[in-house]
Amino acid sequence: MRDELRRKCIEVCTKKMESKGDSVGLSFYAFFANRNDDPESLMEAATWWIKLHKLDHFEKASKIKRMIEAGL
Repeated sequence: MRDELRRKCIEVCTKKMESKGDSVGLSFYAFFANRNDDPESLMEAATWWIKLHKLDHFEKASKIKRMIEAGL
């Protein structure tokens, strides 16, 4: 995953946890606007989430943040 997308994902996870608590769940769609204005990044996140790590549709933001920060 590119550094720019990693930073964005960490930022989104952090904001979600700050507003809704550490147990908040999210999907990779949370990292994007409601419109498909960046299909390449969307596919990159989907590939990381689904194909590489075989994660469920919703995962805890804290888990995703830890994984990304660990470079997984």
